[in-house]
Amino acid sequence: MSRWTLYVPVLALLTLILTFGRDLPPPAVAVASLLLAGAVLAAVHHAEVVAHRVGEPYGSLILAVAVTIIEVALIVTLMVSGGEKAQSLARDTVFAAVMITCNGILGLSLLVGALRRRIAVFNPEGTGAAFATVTAIATLSLVLPAFTTSRPGPQFTPAQLGFAAVVSLGLYLLFVAVQTRRHRDYFLPITTAGEVIDSEEHVDPPSSRTALQSLGLLLVALVAVVGLAKGVSPAIESGVAAAGLPQSVVGVVIALLVLLPETIAAVRAAARDRMQTSLNLALGSAMASIGLTIPAIATAMIWLDGPLLLGLGGTETVLLALTVGVGTLTVVPGRANILQGGLHLSLLAVFLFLAASP
Repeated sequence: MSRWTLYVPVLALLTLILTFGRDLPPPAVAVASLLLAGAVLAAVHHAEVVAHRVGEPYGSLILAVAVTIIEVALIVTLMVSGGEKAQSLARDTVFAAVMITCNGILGLSLLVGALRRRIAVFNPEGTGAAFATVTAIATLSLVLPAFTTSRPGPQFTPAQLGFAAVVSLGLYLLFVAVQTRRHRDYFLPITTAGEVIDSEEHVDPPSSRTALQSLGLLLVALVAVVGLAKGVSPAIESGVAAAGLPQSVVGVVIALLVLLPETIAAVRAAARDRMQTSLNLALGSAMASIGLTIPAIATAMIWLDGPLLLGLGGTETVLLALTVGVGTLTVVPGRANILQGGLHLSLLAVFLFLAASP
């Protein structure tokens, strides 16, 4: 294990403790940002160690759930301190997470995989089931609130929010049961000939002690990531305001920061010809972002004041529909080339451009 991956998470956590709750001057923001980046890279390393020990699909599931828990904590923390301007923060962050995972991580993984093997091959049963679940939860949580009539504005009533939270969590848990138990083989990497790869080749798994050490350091790194991200968030919000950008850009920046570990891990997996692992990370992250975030936010609304704006606007709904259509055509064949990767990355570029210039 590289020595820097041992020290950086601890150093980042110590910096978080020393700076927690304080207004940071520019030099401190710069140091926190560097340690934030280091903690992200360390988190990716330790997640890969744990994943190698427990095998797929458990490894990608551990990282997706861990990062989503951090995302939820960050959103709730910023909602508590953000006042009226944070009423749409959960929607903006979750939608950004869906677009980044389903277009950015998925597209980049397909592009890397196709450049390596000319054709990126994956299991259409597992990938299709994951994408269908993401589509259902995203529509329920982000589209329907704009069309319900019990309460004005793009929001659910408390009963509707509770129902959506239960259904989202239930679908996520059902998917996890299918992924890890009943149809685990659907989510294992396969070769271009269609053969299932149930273990890493030529590499012995780490010992239990090393895996437990990496698990602990992964949690430390992720806590440091969310804490330092919160510490630099005032600088992010000030920068967004100074640039004249919409408030929703803050949610995009949060999602980009939180999903960086999974992005790096997915691209590394694609470079090792483990396309299914990459897609497990991409779609699993999207599903966890909605299936866990919405129930957590719904619970937090018991104590938080003000409305929770969840419904997407017209532009965002069109982008989500386009992502679903293109994504369906991508995953159904079980094979993709650089065109599909380029299509998804183009959709991400459109989302980012329209987020900054609506």
